[in-house]
Formats: sequence, structure tokens, C-alpha cells
Amino acid sequence: MAVKIMIVEDEPAIQKLIAVNLEQAGYMPVCANDAEAAIRCVNEALPDLILLDWMLPKMTGIEFARILRGDVRTRLIPIIMLTARADEGDKVRGLEIGADDYVTKPFSPRELIARVKAVLRRRAPEALDDTVEIDGLTFDPVNHRVAVGKDRVVLGPTEYRLLHFLMTHTERVYSRSQLLDRVWGDHVFVEERTVDVHIRRLRKALETVGKDSLIKTVRGTGYCFSADPGTI
Repeated sequence: MAVKIMIVEDEPAIQKLIAVNLEQAGYMPVCANDAEAAIRCVNEALPDLILLDWMLPKMTGIEFARILRGDVRTRLIPIIMLTARADEGDKVRGLEIGADDYVTKPFSPRELIARVKAVLRRRAPEALDDTVEIDGLTFDPVNHRVAVGKDRVVLGPTEYRLLHFLMTHTERVYSRSQLLDRVWGDHVFVEERTVDVHIRRLRKALETVGKDSLIKTVRGTGYCFSADPGTI
């Protein structure tokens, strides 16, 4: 699935320029003219990243960013502030409110796309097409291939997404509810035990190449991906 990036910008020409360049880079842009419209979009489905203009009508970008960071559901969405305010104090204020990056207008589309990739790589690596290799297990999202050497691992679509998320967030423990939000999507309502079913299927598939032990169960907490044999 294409990475969804929300553009919150009230100037039509800038909004269109950003959207076109995001599409050309392989992303799926979603546009909102103000914070109120952006809130409605976020309530329907979470974007992978938000490009947020500082000077918006009614509610400023800073106020909207504060709302996002104060809500458990939206606090982890990466935010890049877009603004003509080049003063150092303004930059610091934007970063302190929780923005991941700060791009000053006017900016080149190439620079913006590079900043988007950098933030996604740091905050949401599962949204990228980078190949991941851990302990001999290779995950290639471009060719949709999971393998150990020449031995390919056959996975269902949910197990595929689950493995990609876990391999891009190694050594971190995630609860069932967190995995549901990050892999299934927070707008999909299924029972938490569904995660257990798909973890079992994933382990069974990885067992064919001797890598099932990479998926760890942390009793009373959840699951994690680790190549450390000492991890519980």
C-alpha cells in the first residue's frame, strides 16, 4: 500500500505543488485546507506522516500539532512543519511542540521529498521500501520477497505486514493492541487475540527456514522481534 501523507495547507498553489511531487515520488497525498478538515480526515484513518503549515486559518499549525501530540491515538504520527517563519525561536518552538522536522518556505520539492524520506526512515521505517536483513532473514518489500538465502518464505498478506513491522522495529516489545493499531490500522476493529493467531501462522512459516525463534513472546506484555538469543 502507498504511504499516505496528509498535506495541511491553505494556499491552493502550494498544496497542489506538494501533492503532485508526492505522487511522482510514489506517495498518496491527502489534502486538507485547515486544521478542522485535517481532524476529520485523521478521525477516519491515520496518515503515515503530516506536512503541516504553521499559518492556518482559525487554528494554527502549532495548535493542531499540540492536539495531535496530546492524543494517544495520534501522538506518534510524524509531523513536518512548513512555514515562512525562519526565525530560530520559531523553529525551536515548532520542534518543542513535537514536530519531527521544520522546512522553511520557499523550499524545493526535491528537498521536501528528501526530508519526508528521512523522517519516515527514522519514525516509520515500515512505510518505506528499504530491504531489511536480520540474522540471515531478508525482507524485500520491492519484490515482495521474504527469504533466507535461496529459500523463500511463503506468507499471507497479514503475516507479511506483521513481519515487516516487527523487522523494522527490532528489540521493541509491542502489545496486542499496539500491533493491531500499527499493522491492521486503528480504524479496523478486531479482537486482540487475532494477533496471537497471526503470530502463530508467522512462526509456522518462519519455521520452514529455521527462523521462528526470532519472534519472541514477552509474557504479560506482547511480542517483539529479536536476534538476541538471550531475549525472552
